[in-house]
Amino acid sequence: MLPLLLMVADASAASQAIDQTIATMTLEEKAAQLGNAAPALPRADLPAYDYWSEGLHGFARDGVATVFPQAMALAATWDVDLLHKVGDVVSTEARAHYNAKPRDADRRRFGGLHIWSPNVNIFRDPRWGRGQETYGEDPYLTGRLGIAFVQGIQGPDPAHPKAIATPKHFAAHSGPEAGRNSFDVDVSPRDLAETYSPAFRATLTQGQALSTMCAYNSLNGTPACASSALLNDKARGDWGFKGMVVSDCDAVGYIATFHHYRLDAKGAAAAALKAGTDLDCGPTYDALPAAVREGLVPESALDQALRRVFASRAALGIAFGQRSPWDKIKPSQNDAPQHRALAEQAAEKALVLLTNKDRLPLKTGTRIAVIGPNADSLDTLESNYHGTAAAPVTPLEGIRTRFGAAQVRYAQGSALAEGVPVPVPETALSANGKPGLQGAYFASTEMSGTPLLTRQDRKIDFDWDRAPPVKGLGEQDYAVRWTGQITPPAAGRYTLRIDVPRCFDCEGHDPFTLWIDGKPVITDGGSDDGVETVLDFADARPRDIRIDYIHKSEDGGIGLRWVAPLAAQQAEAVAAARDADVVVAFTGLSPTLEGEALRLEVPGFVGGDRTAIELPAPQKALLEALAGTGKPLVVVQMTGSAIADPWSKDHADAVVAAWYPGQSGGTAIARMLAGDVNPGGRLPVTFYAATRDMPAYIDYSMKNRTYRFFTGKPLYPFGHGLSYTSFTYAAGDAAGLSVAAGQPLTVSVDVANSGQRAGDEVVQAYLAPTAPQPEGRTVPVLQRQLVGFSRISLKPGETRKVSFTVDPRSLSLVELDGTRAIVPGRYRLFLGGGQPGDAGGVWRDVTITGARTVLAK
Repeated sequence: MLPLLLMVADASAASQAIDQTIATMTLEEKAAQLGNAAPALPRADLPAYDYWSEGLHGFARDGVATVFPQAMALAATWDVDLLHKVGDVVSTEARAHYNAKPRDADRRRFGGLHIWSPNVNIFRDPRWGRGQETYGEDPYLTGRLGIAFVQGIQGPDPAHPKAIATPKHFAAHSGPEAGRNSFDVDVSPRDLAETYSPAFRATLTQGQALSTMCAYNSLNGTPACASSALLNDKARGDWGFKGMVVSDCDAVGYIATFHHYRLDAKGAAAAALKAGTDLDCGPTYDALPAAVREGLVPESALDQALRRVFASRAALGIAFGQRSPWDKIKPSQNDAPQHRALAEQAAEKALVLLTNKDRLPLKTGTRIAVIGPNADSLDTLESNYHGTAAAPVTPLEGIRTRFGAAQVRYAQGSALAEGVPVPVPETALSANGKPGLQGAYFASTEMSGTPLLTRQDRKIDFDWDRAPPVKGLGEQDYAVRWTGQITPPAAGRYTLRIDVPRCFDCEGHDPFTLWIDGKPVITDGGSDDGVETVLDFADARPRDIRIDYIHKSEDGGIGLRWVAPLAAQQAEAVAAARDADVVVAFTGLSPTLEGEALRLEVPGFVGGDRTAIELPAPQKALLEALAGTGKPLVVVQMTGSAIADPWSKDHADAVVAAWYPGQSGGTAIARMLAGDVNPGGRLPVTFYAATRDMPAYIDYSMKNRTYRFFTGKPLYPFGHGLSYTSFTYAAGDAAGLSVAAGQPLTVSVDVANSGQRAGDEVVQAYLAPTAPQPEGRTVPVLQRQLVGFSRISLKPGETRKVSFTVDPRSLSLVELDGTRAIVPGRYRLFLGGGQPGDAGGVWRDVTITGARTVLAK
């Protein structure tokens, strides 16, 4: 029987076509079609199709597309409707790319309609580098946002999905990156049911996601992609999931090579297929024919997986004689003006005002010193798993546009972390009397004859992934030569580096050469060596610089970076600060420091994860030097996760969390600084005060983790966020509430804007058991748990009644064995602009009556 996702008008014909196709296939053909890069099958009219496409915060890795704020930033909006709209844009642009080619065209990687997003893993520890891809630390918030994103991607009609969403990585995946391919998560039944699985349950049952992805890690000794208990029993059994399961990339192979759960590829492939993994992202299912012949797995298991996989293509209307109403989407709808406007709105809504000592917003005419390693960097806008932004706006550019270039001074100020290269700033580059270098763009790789275009490039920091840099060039086979001068801020030792994207699963990259004063100092013909050079500059005079870049591969882009002497960078920053009325310092992290399996090991960072959550030492020293000028200091943190920076909380005049804000991040930040936008975002994670406040990173127990279980004092709590206005709360109905076990609880609160500006408030509802424990409770209770939220906009003086219906599941507690029950007893419900003790609000007494109600898993 075909999965429910094949609910098209002529489902019977599609079902018959799929069965007939499977009946004619050899074992080798079946195995090939169960890999992500499925080859063409001409007799079934199936072109080659790669199931691997990304859409975490915009359609990704297939050229120009709208780049929204990173997922963590989207979570900071606490805006369900916005997440739905973003998901809708992701699938619209996926279709726009898809429809730009003939229906029978072969589809390469990242060009299909199976979107491997969202990431609904719980961000249990801020040291995990990929936590930026999640919606934070709370299962309820993650579930609500994940449902909205999934429904946005798939569209309003389950029978005709616009694209297919894939919540990942099932389950309990949240680092450590260095050992993720072999790590065994030892997690209790209670933590699995209470923390690690609810968002998956929500996105698969309520969101009706048509696909999900199993994780790299093992769960209590069994690799996730070989866990029948996880995939068949829980997802397909308890939750009724009817869609397809895809492995994380190479996770099936790792069942043997890293987990040693099976001896070889045949055993690993058989174990994954029998456990319910339908599609292998990787080559390991090539071993299935041998596994069938040796009796490790029946051929019928391949047929069952093929039905699910083929049914997904039929439901999309791209195979087995099916059509789709989404065929009408035009290529011109990619990166449309309304999509760019939504990206800017999302960046504005994601801004979280952490502290403000009446410094923000800035007054018109203020002279601003824009300082910091994140003030003018592309990667902190785009983050990871991104598309190519057509016209990205950095904070420096946004502030210049909003406040006037004449009012802005700029200095890079420091590195991100010790020994980590950052883009060479415009202040160190010049050509033709202007900042930057002159770029000559050639339509071939020869760099001869007249260039197609010559222009001034303010800095060399470009993302050209499947996106030609200028009109008239193709995706491949072009070249650029930059010339001009580089002027170090002072004498000293400098490390110069050229970064270009590495081919994902092959050797080498685009070749390039860097000349200083006519001498080649880096010549890289496409290998992985020789991308860096150390130069001792005896003085601060200008040096001639030339860069030749030849683009031949699929991935495009180039960055000129350096590690400059800290004292020289600080001196520039202090000089800029002294010539301004206020300093806006852009600190934080970047995807070069936190991310997926990075090749990096410097103080505080290893392999994409952090070993310490404190602001890196070079940036802390920069902030202290800027404070020494006596000028007012505003700190804007650009990061994918929480930073421990108590110094800024105590000494800065304002602190803002801007995250990785997407293509329009610079515009959004500038508008917030000017008061055009009133910040209304809230933290989706706890900001701890120090690394020592957290348990060991490899401990997956939830004890003393996240706001629900943390017993210490955070730097900034989950749900925190300030505004340029103020809000007051009053009880909206009776003081005491009573609900019978198994019934929803309805509660309301009156919220008033008591300030002078229009603004957004995020009304949050937290449930907490009272002491003593409710009758029958046998395990430690939560500190509190989020059970409702609503982002609203209020004009000055406006009052609105906000109502919540708390479902029975949110009123339940989880026992040690993982069973979930509604326990009679007394509880307290807080309704306010944050957690109790952090924001204004009202308490309500709640009594749950009646017999214990055990809920379905």
